[in-house]
Amino acid sequence: MRHALAEAQKAFETDEIPIGAIVVFENRIIGRGYNQTERLRDVTAHAEMLALTAAANHLGNKYLADCTLYVTIEPCVMCAGASYWAQLKAVVFGAEEPKVGFRRHGQLLHPRTKLRGPVQHEECAALMRAFFNLKRK
Repeated sequence: MRHALAEAQKAFETDEIPIGAIVVFENRIIGRGYNQTERLRDVTAHAEMLALTAAANHLGNKYLADCTLYVTIEPCVMCAGASYWAQLKAVVFGAEEPKVGFRRHGQLLHPRTKLRGPVQHEECAALMRAFFNLKRK
């Protein structure tokens, strides 16, 4: 999760919502991403989407059945759907997202995907709080 937090810090430093994600395969990071929706002017440029794309490109396969996605904040419905289609082995999230997190809409992950979280909740949530506190000033 600390690598995903480092990605989230990159988002924070570029004035993006600070969410970071990594994809791990055989104990190696094969995909990284941080939110870039503002920079790319693309509503789909979420950390998870960018990390999944990088991982699929690395493996040369759209299915990531032996991979784990680590993301600092509970994924949204779009990102959960993408992880469903990628057939991830596991999704590990840092902090819960009660407003737009996918879990409020039911089970959206692939039936074989294991879900773990919250993990390192305080560190992940603190970065989000810091970002939005700056925005409110």
